[in-house]
Amino acid sequence: MLLGRVAGTLVASRKEETLEGLKFLVVRQLDVDNEDTGGYVVAADAVGAGVGEVVLYATGSSARQTVLTHNRPCDAVIMAIVDTWEVGGTEVWHK
Repeated sequence: MLLGRVAGTLVASRKEETLEGLKFLVVRQLDVDNEDTGGYVVAADAVGAGVGEVVLYATGSSARQTVLTHNRPCDAVIMAIVDTWEVGGTEVWHK
């Protein structure tokens, strides 16, 4: 699992049939200190995340393990909205 912040939305009116009904979000990758790493990924949203929220996402074959993405050609999926995290006893993020 990876940390990211939802940076925006992606709309694709023409897509592979098995992707119909999925919501796509642009996610900016974060490191453990809540700093942008500079990388982006487009992820299917399995949990109803919104722009600006910090999320957990999975990539690769793990992205096809949610109920929403099972047997669909997805390479990234948002599977949790982060409420808080801490590192070394210090809170790094709180929603």
